[in-house]
Amino acid sequence: MCYTIALNFEDGVTRFVDCKAGEKVLDAAFRNKINLPMDCSDGVCGTCKCRAESGSYDMGDDYIEDALTEDEAESGLVLTCQMIPSSDCVISVPVTAASCKTGQQVFAATVTRIEPHQDAAVVLELAVDGAAPAFLPGQYVNIGVPGSGDHRSYSFSSAPGEGDLGFLIKKIPGGLMSSWLARAKPGDRLDLTGPMGSFYLRGGEGPLLFLAGGTGLAPFLSMLEVLARAGSQRQIHLIYGVTRDQDLVLVDELAAYAGRLPNFTFATVVADAASDHPRKGWVTQHMPDEMLAAGGVDVYLCGPPPMVDAVRGYLDESGIRPASFHYEKFTPNAPLKAIA
Repeated sequence: MCYTIALNFEDGVTRFVDCKAGEKVLDAAFRNKINLPMDCSDGVCGTCKCRAESGSYDMGDDYIEDALTEDEAESGLVLTCQMIPSSDCVISVPVTAASCKTGQQVFAATVTRIEPHQDAAVVLELAVDGAAPAFLPGQYVNIGVPGSGDHRSYSFSSAPGEGDLGFLIKKIPGGLMSSWLARAKPGDRLDLTGPMGSFYLRGGEGPLLFLAGGTGLAPFLSMLEVLARAGSQRQIHLIYGVTRDQDLVLVDELAAYAGRLPNFTFATVVADAASDHPRKGWVTQHMPDEMLAAGGVDVYLCGPPPMVDAVRGYLDESGIRPASFHYEKFTPNAPLKAIA
């Protein structure tokens, strides 16, 4: 039996390693040519201390209090030289990937479908060469724009483990990627680098509130697919906010998830006051009070900086304290900083 361990480095790079039953994470990483921080490897120095974001594991009792206190262990800190996983795990590593002598993965893919949605967005689908890339639902990759020597960053809208990758890309007049997509065709080749980002779906059983702005819907489609395949019984509500009516895309996919996930609901919101949409304004005006008041809700937010700042301000001013709050800001060109 093997478990998959996602190592999230502080510079946003994520690497996946296989960990054999009974194997310590530090040893598994080293076997996969990733040199995690370490000194003694005996549970004495604390140099290998990281944070377990999710998963089950055994720390044993062969380490000293100075290396990892009881309070630290209870808060999720681990010593990778002692940690033996009993499930797939996600571990936050407090150093850069380069300092561990590893880096971003690069893989090639072929364009299989380009579907414009008026002047709002483009659905881009790619077939990967070789094995499907591993990533966490919600993460993103850098896609090289052919002939430019530059790249743009986009969240996966497809689920991990698939050879066919999906992306929802905002149309930017005169934009580098938008201009290329206007002339691209199936069969064109692209280079991708990643995965990256600390905005991804965590485990748990509590209710989920997803807040998507524009093409910030993409990572939530990946999350919903993972939840649907797992047969999740969690209460999930998604609010999809856009500026104009024509910016509402892939609503049919949300409706399909409502049929697959028994406790999933969603609402669309249009900011344009001239719209005939039944819900107008901002996502903060349509957040479910009963869901927030009940407590224990995990909030995920992905959208442009003004939307993210508005939601953060609303939660602070309203005194709402979610069980966890994860967000990612993005500009038309690339994601900014994701805070878990």
